[in-house]
Amino acid sequence: MNAKAALVTGATQGLGLALVEGLAQRLSPADTVYLTGRDAARVGQAVEAMPAGGAEIRGEVLDVADPEAAARLARWLRERHGGVDVVIGNAVMRVGPDDDPREVVGEYAEVNNFGTTRLLRAFAPLLRDDGRFLVVASSFGTLNHLAPALHPRFTGLSSLDELDKQVAAWRDAVADGSARGGDWPGFVNIPSKIGQVAAVRTLAAHRRAADLDRGILLAAVCPGMMNTPTSALWWDVRDAPSPAQAAAGLLDLVFRPVDPAHYGELVRHGEVLPWSPVPAG
Repeated sequence: MNAKAALVTGATQGLGLALVEGLAQRLSPADTVYLTGRDAARVGQAVEAMPAGGAEIRGEVLDVADPEAAARLARWLRERHGGVDVVIGNAVMRVGPDDDPREVVGEYAEVNNFGTTRLLRAFAPLLRDDGRFLVVASSFGTLNHLAPALHPRFTGLSSLDELDKQVAAWRDAVADGSARGGDWPGFVNIPSKIGQVAAVRTLAAHRRAADLDRGILLAAVCPGMMNTPTSALWWDVRDAPSPAQAAAGLLDLVFRPVDPAHYGELVRHGEVLPWSPVPAG
């Protein structure tokens, strides 16, 4: 069997770090897990702190906000491994209750949304048979949390480029204040997460038949509430699972056989969260 290659973005702390450790422990010593982040020093420290055993863990700098970084790393991995078996997009910019959306939305969209579409463009073509590509989103990433007038902006899109234009329009409306008092929710996390799930759905619409024939899973995933310092800014998470506990459910999607019902969907604890509002009655 060929050695496997896995990649996790945003992996220097929290869920990303737990995913790297979990992948390494479940893969073989012949395999490689790439722990990536935008800061070289933190990447190196995270790699050094990983427990021994399982797959080799290598650190690589990847700033998903850099328009060329994902494609550059993808070319390098193709040359080194010929393809990739697991990609988990976990890079995220977090916001707190005191942040002004107008000031942070530019960087927020650049990392969370355009970073996601860059990752999909760069690494989905490299997936080998039985590969997995998971984008970490949240249960906010469904149309249930968005005014019906805005639903067409995220549905039936022909390409990731078209989605990027819709996300850019939302970003600009938040930045110039025109989103206030309109249909857009004030919590920037909601449109951003919807955009991430829409990215998966848009690409999946073009790849579904071929991917399922090859045993590939492309999906968005919600790890559920976690006990992290960022979540604690918004909610009481004292009794919430740790990142390592939350990572277990995502890793199950990596190592279990593909459920076709999961393909292109938002999955939480093994169940699909409906994209569109369920009609009453």
